Parts: sequence; C-alpha cells; structure tokens
Amino acid sequence: MADKKEHTIEKKKLGVRDFITVGIFTAILFVVEFACALLGYLHPIMVAALSVLIPIVGCIPMMLFYTKVEKFGMITIMSILMAIILFVTGMGYLGAPITIISGVVADLIAKSGGYKSFKKTILSNGIFSFWICSNYFPVVVTADSYRKDLIDAGYSAEYCDSLFAFVNYKTIAVLFIVCLACGCLGALIGKAAVKKHFEKAGIV
Repeated sequence: MADKKEHTIEKKKLGVRDFITVGIFTAILFVVEFACALLGYLHPIMVAALSVLIPIVGCIPMMLFYTKVEKFGMITIMSILMAIILFVTGMGYLGAPITIISGVVADLIAKSGGYKSFKKTILSNGIFSFWICSNYFPVVVTADSYRKDLIDAGYSAEYCDSLFAFVNYKTIAVLFIVCLACGCLGALIGKAAVKKHFEKAGIV
C-alpha cells in the first residue's frame, strides 16, 4: 500500500524529461515571439498586433506542448522562463507578475481537466497568452521614458506617436481581450493541425 502511494506521488513530481520538454518549447515560443516582434520595425501597429500574431503563429508548438503536459508545474515554469527571457531581452520586470500569474492560472485550469480536457486546454491557452501583454507594460507604465529611449534609438517622432496611439491605458484592456480570444482560437487551429498527437495523448 505504501509502495503504491509512493508511486502515485512520484508520478506527480516533475522529472528531468518534463524540464527538458518545458525548456524546448519555451525556446520555440521565444523564437516565435522574437520573429513576430521584428515586424514592429515595419510599423508600430504590428506591435499591437503581437496579441494576434503570437497566439496564431505559435499555436502548433503550443498545442504540441499541451500534449506533453501531464503534471502541474510545467505551464507555470514556462511562464516563469518567459518572464525571465522578456526581462533579459529588455522588456523590464513590469510585466513579470502578469506573465507568471497567467501561467499559474493556466496550469490550474488545465489541471482541473486532468490535462485531458480540450475545452480546458482552450481556456488555459487563452489565459496563458496574457504573457504577450507584458510586452506592453513598459510602453504604458513608463511612457515618457520609453518614448525617450525610442527616440535615442533612432525611431522617428511619428513612429512613437503611432505606437502610443495603439498601445496606451485606453487600449490595454482591449489587447488583453484580443490575447484571450486569439489564444483560444489558436488552440483550435493548433489542435486541428496536430490532431494525431492529441489522439495519442488522449486529450478529448
């Protein structure tokens, strides 16, 4: 009886393979985020469009990741890693709390479905996508200094005016809603693309 209990506890613990899986898919997600962010150089509206682009472009790797998730903590760790990556790449720490909190909530939602409910996966991915909005926090919270940094970096005043017209205190709530909607849509698209993997994982 004790051996069975220990085996059950052991199954719930994250192992080396789980950490490797999280690391691989976090790296892929960062590549997607970086590639989409480069479009911001073309026009500031593309910065606001990250809330659409990243969940859709990254939907296949994210859904492949969800087929690997069977234990609590994997989604949470991914969100922590993304918060660290965003900080290291110059987005600061202002968005870190929402990134990590959204990861924990997404993990809890997926766990409530035993990591086997696709309905819960849809909502989980939608909530997890809130990390994208952490990119906007420096723009919104430290607008004046952020504008100065952009000007110093060679961006035109017109570019800055357009950026702050799309990303500000009035639009941030809309961007969160867009992230949620596109995260849910991305889950649907991703599942359709990797249907066989969901069948093997037993996610219905």
